[in-house]
Amino acid sequence: MGNKQIKQHLETAQKTGILKISLQRLQEFPPQLKAYPNVLKTLDLSENRFEVVPDELGKLTLLKHLNLSGNRLVELNEVVGELVKLEVLLLMDNLLTRLPKTLANCTHLKTVNLSNNQLKAFPSMLCGLKQLDVLDLSRNQITEVPSEVGGLFVTELNLNQNQISALAEDVADCPKLKTLRLEENCLQAVAFTPRILKDSRICNLAVDGNLFNSKQFTDLEGYDVYMERYTAVKKKMF
Repeated sequence: MGNKQIKQHLETAQKTGILKISLQRLQEFPPQLKAYPNVLKTLDLSENRFEVVPDELGKLTLLKHLNLSGNRLVELNEVVGELVKLEVLLLMDNLLTRLPKTLANCTHLKTVNLSNNQLKAFPSMLCGLKQLDVLDLSRNQITEVPSEVGGLFVTELNLNQNQISALAEDVADCPKLKTLRLEENCLQAVAFTPRILKDSRICNLAVDGNLFNSKQFTDLEGYDVYMERYTAVKKKMF
C-alpha cells in the first residue's frame, strides 16, 4: 500500500469512521494521522512494525475499536487513557513489558487482549472497569495474581501460559467471573483454596499443566462445590 492508497483510505475513512492500514510493514504511524479530523471510531493498524504510539493518537477521542496487534510495541503511550469511548483494545503479539495506569480512564472497555507480550505484572489498572467482560493475558511472564484481582468485573480471564506461582484468593470476590484459565503455569494445588472453590462464581476452571496432578486437584476441599456449579452450567447448555 503506497502513499496514494493510504491517502485514499484516509479520505474514505472520513466518511465511514473506519480506517484499516494493516500488513504494510510500516515503522511509523502514517504522518497524515497527525492532523487527521476526529472522526474515527475504528482504527486497525495491526501487523506493522510500530515501536511507539505517537501522542497524536490521544486526539482520536471517538475511537471505540483500536487494533495495534502484531507490532513491536515495548510500551503503550499514556495518551491511550484519553480514548474514553474505547470498547475494544487489541494489543496481542507485541513486546509490551508494562501498561500505563491511564488505562483506568477507559471505563467503556469491554474486551482487552494482551496475549503474547512480555508483561511481568498483572495489569491492576484494569480492575474496577465495570464494562470489561473479557481479559486475555495468556502467553506473558506474569508471576502472581495480586489481591486487586477481586475488583475485576470480567466473565472470562485467560492467564494460560504465564509463570504464575501465586494466586490471591481474592479472585473469589470477582462478581461476574465464570471462566478462569490458568493452564501451563507454576501453581501448586493448594493455591486453589476452599474460598476460591466454594465461594466464587467460577464454573469453568482450566488448570492443566501446573505442578499437580488431577487427583490432587479433585481431592481439594471445596472441589465438589465447584463441580456442582460446573455441572449446573453444562446442563443449561444442552
